[in-house]
Amino acid sequence: MSRALRGWSSALLVLLLAATLVGCAGGARPTGAGQDWVTESDEPPQRKRARTRVELAAGYFEQGQYTVALDEVKQAIQIDPTYPAAFNLRGLIYTALRDSRLAEDSFQQALRLDPRDGDTWHNYGWMLCQEARYPASFDALRRALDTPGYRGVARTWLALGVCQARAGQRQDAERALLRAFELDPGNPITMYNLALLLHQRGDDERARFYARRLNNSELANAESLWLGVKIERRLGNREAAQQLGEQLRRRFPASREAGSYERGAFDE
Repeated sequence: MSRALRGWSSALLVLLLAATLVGCAGGARPTGAGQDWVTESDEPPQRKRARTRVELAAGYFEQGQYTVALDEVKQAIQIDPTYPAAFNLRGLIYTALRDSRLAEDSFQQALRLDPRDGDTWHNYGWMLCQEARYPASFDALRRALDTPGYRGVARTWLALGVCQARAGQRQDAERALLRAFELDPGNPITMYNLALLLHQRGDDERARFYARRLNNSELANAESLWLGVKIERRLGNREAAQQLGEQLRRRFPASREAGSYERGAFDE
Protein backbone atom coordinates (compact mmCIF):
# COMPACT_ATOMS: atom_id res chain seq x y z
CA MET A 1 0.00 0.00 0.00
CA SER A 2 1.59 3.31 1.06
CA ARG A 3 5.28 3.92 1.48
CA ALA A 4 5.19 6.84 3.94
CA LEU A 5 4.10 6.85 7.55
CA ARG A 6 0.84 8.47 6.46
CA GLY A 7 -0.24 5.07 5.09
CA TRP A 8 -1.97 2.62 7.40
CA SER A 9 0.34 -0.21 6.36
CA SER A 10 3.36 1.70 7.62
CA ALA A 11 1.46 3.29 10.47
CA LEU A 12 1.08 -0.14 12.05
CA LEU A 13 4.74 0.31 13.01
CA VAL A 14 3.49 2.92 15.48
CA LEU A 15 2.21 -0.02 17.50
CA LEU A 16 5.83 -0.88 18.20
CA LEU A 17 6.88 2.67 18.98
CA ALA A 18 3.97 3.25 21.36
CA ALA A 19 4.90 0.11 23.25
CA THR A 20 8.50 1.30 23.47
CA LEU A 21 7.56 4.58 25.06
CA VAL A 22 5.26 2.88 27.55
CA GLY A 23 7.72 0.11 28.31
CA CYS A 24 10.57 2.52 28.99
CA ALA A 25 8.57 4.68 31.35
CA GLY A 26 9.62 2.69 34.40
CA GLY A 27 6.42 3.32 36.36
CA ALA A 28 5.70 2.28 39.92
CA ARG A 29 4.86 -1.35 40.64
CA PRO A 30 3.63 -3.14 43.77
CA THR A 31 6.10 -5.64 45.20
CA GLY A 32 3.45 -7.91 46.66
CA ALA A 33 0.50 -8.15 49.02
CA GLY A 34 0.87 -5.84 51.99
CA GLN A 35 4.14 -4.36 50.71
CA ASP A 36 5.02 -0.87 49.54
CA TRP A 37 5.23 0.10 45.86
CA VAL A 38 8.60 0.23 44.13
CA THR A 39 9.20 3.72 42.69
CA GLU A 40 12.14 5.47 41.03
CA SER A 41 13.55 6.58 44.39
CA ASP A 42 14.03 2.90 45.27
CA GLU A 43 16.21 2.27 42.21
CA PRO A 44 19.90 1.55 42.78
CA PRO A 45 22.35 3.92 41.03
CA GLN A 46 23.16 1.50 38.21
CA ARG A 47 19.47 1.12 37.34
CA LYS A 48 19.04 4.89 37.18
CA ARG A 49 22.04 5.18 34.89
CA ALA A 50 20.76 2.37 32.70
CA ARG A 51 17.30 3.91 32.54
CA THR A 52 18.79 7.19 31.34
CA ARG A 53 20.55 5.31 28.52
CA VAL A 54 17.34 3.50 27.59
CA GLU A 55 15.41 6.76 27.46
CA LEU A 56 18.06 8.20 25.14
CA ALA A 57 17.88 5.06 23.02
CA ALA A 58 14.10 5.34 22.78
CA GLY A 59 14.46 8.87 21.45
CA TYR A 60 16.93 7.76 18.80
CA PHE A 61 14.69 4.83 17.91
CA GLU A 62 11.73 7.16 17.44
CA GLN A 63 13.83 9.21 15.01
CA GLY A 64 14.79 6.12 13.02
CA GLN A 65 18.43 6.22 14.14
CA TYR A 66 18.52 2.51 14.92
CA THR A 67 22.26 1.92 15.14
CA VAL A 68 22.72 4.87 17.52
CA ALA A 69 19.79 3.59 19.59
CA LEU A 70 21.35 0.13 19.65
CA ASP A 71 24.64 1.53 20.92
CA GLU A 72 22.85 3.30 23.78
CA VAL A 73 20.96 0.12 24.68
CA LYS A 74 24.17 -1.90 24.69
CA GLN A 75 25.66 0.56 27.16
CA ALA A 76 22.52 0.33 29.32
CA ILE A 77 22.86 -3.46 29.41
CA GLN A 78 26.52 -3.20 30.36
CA ILE A 79 25.56 -0.91 33.24
CA ASP A 80 22.65 -3.09 34.40
CA PRO A 81 22.27 -6.51 32.75
CA THR A 82 19.10 -7.17 34.80
CA TYR A 83 17.10 -4.26 33.34
CA PRO A 84 14.14 -5.72 31.35
CA ALA A 85 13.30 -2.47 29.52
CA ALA A 86 16.74 -2.43 27.91
CA PHE A 87 16.22 -5.89 26.40
CA ASN A 88 12.67 -4.99 25.36
CA LEU A 89 13.93 -1.95 23.46
CA ARG A 90 16.82 -3.95 22.01
CA GLY A 91 14.23 -6.37 20.65
CA LEU A 92 12.37 -3.53 18.97
CA ILE A 93 15.56 -2.19 17.43
CA TYR A 94 16.49 -5.58 16.02
CA THR A 95 12.93 -5.96 14.74
CA ALA A 96 13.31 -2.66 12.89
CA LEU A 97 16.67 -3.87 11.56
CA ARG A 98 14.95 -7.07 10.37
CA ASP A 99 17.10 -9.37 12.49
CA SER A 100 14.38 -11.62 13.87
CA ARG A 101 16.77 -14.01 15.64
CA LEU A 102 18.38 -11.30 17.75
CA ALA A 103 15.01 -9.60 18.27
CA GLU A 104 13.50 -12.80 19.62
CA ASP A 105 16.50 -13.43 21.88
CA SER A 106 16.12 -9.93 23.29
CA PHE A 107 12.39 -10.22 23.97
CA GLN A 108 12.83 -13.62 25.59
CA GLN A 109 15.56 -12.26 27.84
CA ALA A 110 13.32 -9.33 28.82
CA LEU A 111 10.54 -11.77 29.69
CA ARG A 112 12.87 -13.98 31.71
CA LEU A 113 13.70 -10.89 33.77
CA ASP A 114 10.08 -9.72 34.00
CA PRO A 115 7.41 -12.15 32.79
CA ARG A 116 4.67 -9.73 33.88
CA ASP A 117 5.59 -6.98 31.39
CA GLY A 118 2.63 -6.62 29.05
CA ASP A 119 4.51 -4.23 26.76
CA THR A 120 7.21 -6.80 26.09
CA TRP A 121 4.60 -9.49 25.41
CA HIS A 122 2.94 -7.07 22.97
CA ASN A 123 6.18 -6.26 21.18
CA TYR A 124 7.19 -9.90 21.00
CA GLY A 125 3.78 -10.86 19.66
CA TRP A 126 3.90 -8.15 17.00
CA MET A 127 7.35 -9.29 15.91
CA LEU A 128 6.08 -12.86 15.59
CA CYS A 129 3.14 -11.60 13.54
CA GLN A 130 5.53 -9.89 11.13
CA GLU A 131 7.30 -13.22 10.78
CA ALA A 132 3.93 -14.90 9.99
CA ARG A 133 4.34 -17.10 13.07
CA TYR A 134 0.69 -16.62 13.87
CA PRO A 135 -0.12 -19.14 16.65
CA ALA A 136 2.88 -17.97 18.69
CA SER A 137 1.95 -14.36 17.93
CA PHE A 138 -1.62 -14.84 19.15
CA ASP A 139 -0.36 -16.46 22.34
CA ALA A 140 2.06 -13.61 23.10
CA LEU A 141 -0.53 -10.91 22.41
CA ARG A 142 -3.05 -12.66 24.65
CA ARG A 143 -0.41 -12.85 27.36
CA ALA A 144 -0.16 -9.07 27.10
CA LEU A 145 -3.93 -8.73 27.41
CA ASP A 146 -3.92 -10.98 30.48
CA THR A 147 -1.25 -8.94 32.27
CA PRO A 148 -2.71 -7.21 35.37
CA GLY A 149 -2.56 -3.43 35.10
CA TYR A 150 -1.50 -3.45 31.44
CA ARG A 151 -2.26 -0.05 29.89
CA GLY A 152 -1.94 -0.93 26.20
CA VAL A 153 -5.05 -3.09 25.92
CA ALA A 154 -6.63 -1.24 22.97
CA ARG A 155 -3.34 -1.31 21.04
CA THR A 156 -2.94 -5.03 21.62
CA TRP A 157 -6.52 -5.86 20.56
CA LEU A 158 -5.75 -3.94 17.36
CA ALA A 159 -2.52 -5.85 16.79
CA LEU A 160 -4.29 -9.15 17.47
CA GLY A 161 -7.06 -8.30 15.00
CA VAL A 162 -4.58 -7.32 12.28
CA CYS A 163 -2.60 -10.53 12.80
CA GLN A 164 -5.72 -12.69 12.78
CA ALA A 165 -6.82 -11.06 9.53
CA ARG A 166 -3.41 -11.78 8.01
CA ALA A 167 -3.78 -15.38 9.12
CA GLY A 168 -7.18 -15.63 7.40
CA GLN A 169 -9.13 -15.81 10.69
CA ARG A 170 -11.56 -13.10 9.68
CA GLN A 171 -14.30 -13.69 12.25
CA ASP A 172 -11.80 -13.65 15.11
CA ALA A 173 -10.16 -10.59 13.55
CA GLU A 174 -13.47 -8.75 13.43
CA ARG A 175 -14.16 -9.47 17.10
CA ALA A 176 -10.68 -8.25 18.10
CA LEU A 177 -10.90 -5.08 15.99
CA LEU A 178 -14.37 -4.30 17.33
CA ARG A 179 -12.99 -4.62 20.85
CA ALA A 180 -10.13 -2.26 19.93
CA PHE A 181 -12.66 0.21 18.49
CA GLU A 182 -14.80 -0.01 21.62
CA LEU A 183 -11.77 0.85 23.78
CA ASP A 184 -10.36 3.54 21.45
CA PRO A 185 -12.98 4.70 18.92
CA GLY A 186 -10.79 7.51 17.63
CA ASN A 187 -7.92 5.32 16.46
CA PRO A 188 -7.65 5.72 12.66
CA ILE A 189 -5.71 2.48 12.18
CA THR A 190 -8.51 0.54 13.89
CA MET A 191 -11.18 2.23 11.78
CA TYR A 192 -9.27 1.59 8.57
CA ASN A 193 -8.66 -2.08 9.32
CA LEU A 194 -12.27 -2.65 10.35
CA ALA A 195 -13.52 -1.01 7.15
CA LEU A 196 -11.04 -3.01 5.06
CA LEU A 197 -11.91 -6.32 6.70
CA LEU A 198 -15.66 -5.79 6.36
CA HIS A 199 -15.26 -4.67 2.73
CA GLN A 200 -13.26 -7.79 1.96
CA ARG A 201 -16.01 -9.88 3.55
CA GLY A 202 -18.64 -8.14 1.39
CA ASP A 203 -20.28 -6.35 4.31
CA ASP A 204 -20.04 -2.89 2.76
CA GLU A 205 -22.90 -1.32 4.71
CA ARG A 206 -20.98 -1.82 7.93
CA ALA A 207 -17.65 -1.06 6.26
CA ARG A 208 -19.02 2.32 5.16
CA PHE A 209 -19.68 3.34 8.79
CA TYR A 210 -16.00 3.05 9.71
CA ALA A 211 -14.69 4.39 6.40
CA ARG A 212 -16.92 7.47 6.55
CA ARG A 213 -16.06 8.08 10.19
CA LEU A 214 -12.38 8.09 9.24
CA ASN A 215 -12.68 9.98 5.96
CA ASN A 216 -14.76 12.72 7.59
CA SER A 217 -11.92 13.37 10.02
CA GLU A 218 -8.61 15.17 9.57
CA LEU A 219 -6.90 11.75 9.77
CA ALA A 220 -8.09 10.60 6.33
CA ASN A 221 -5.28 9.60 3.96
CA ALA A 222 -4.84 8.18 0.48
CA GLU A 223 -5.54 4.61 1.58
CA SER A 224 -8.69 5.43 3.53
CA LEU A 225 -10.10 7.62 0.74
CA TRP A 226 -9.42 4.94 -1.87
CA LEU A 227 -11.08 2.33 0.32
CA GLY A 228 -14.05 4.66 0.74
CA VAL A 229 -14.31 5.02 -3.06
CA LYS A 230 -14.46 1.25 -3.51
CA ILE A 231 -17.01 0.79 -0.73
CA GLU A 232 -19.32 3.51 -2.09
CA ARG A 233 -19.06 2.14 -5.64
CA ARG A 234 -19.96 -1.36 -4.53
CA LEU A 235 -22.99 0.07 -2.72
CA GLY A 236 -24.01 1.94 -5.88
CA ASN A 237 -23.35 5.40 -4.45
CA ARG A 238 -21.55 6.81 -7.48
CA GLU A 239 -21.82 10.45 -6.38
CA ALA A 240 -20.27 9.74 -2.98
CA ALA A 241 -17.55 7.67 -4.65
CA GLN A 242 -16.78 10.51 -7.06
CA GLN A 243 -16.54 13.04 -4.22
CA LEU A 244 -14.06 10.82 -2.37
CA GLY A 245 -12.13 10.28 -5.58
CA GLU A 246 -11.83 14.02 -6.14
CA GLN A 247 -10.52 14.43 -2.60
CA LEU A 248 -7.99 11.71 -3.27
CA ARG A 249 -6.77 13.37 -6.48
CA ARG A 250 -6.61 16.82 -4.90
CA ARG A 251 -4.97 15.93 -1.59
CA PHE A 252 -2.72 13.02 -2.59
CA PRO A 253 -2.05 13.46 -6.32
CA ALA A 254 1.24 11.54 -6.26
CA SER A 255 -0.10 8.52 -4.38
CA ARG A 256 -0.49 5.08 -5.86
CA GLU A 257 -4.15 5.19 -4.86
CA ALA A 258 -4.73 8.36 -6.90
CA GLY A 259 -3.11 6.63 -9.86
CA SER A 260 -5.42 3.64 -9.43
CA TYR A 261 -8.41 5.96 -9.30
CA GLU A 262 -7.33 7.69 -12.51
CA ARG A 263 -7.08 4.31 -14.24
CA GLY A 264 -10.42 3.14 -12.87
CA ALA A 265 -8.68 0.16 -11.27
CA PHE A 266 -11.40 -0.39 -8.68
CA ASP A 267 -10.89 -4.15 -8.46
CA GLU A 268 -7.16 -4.19 -7.76
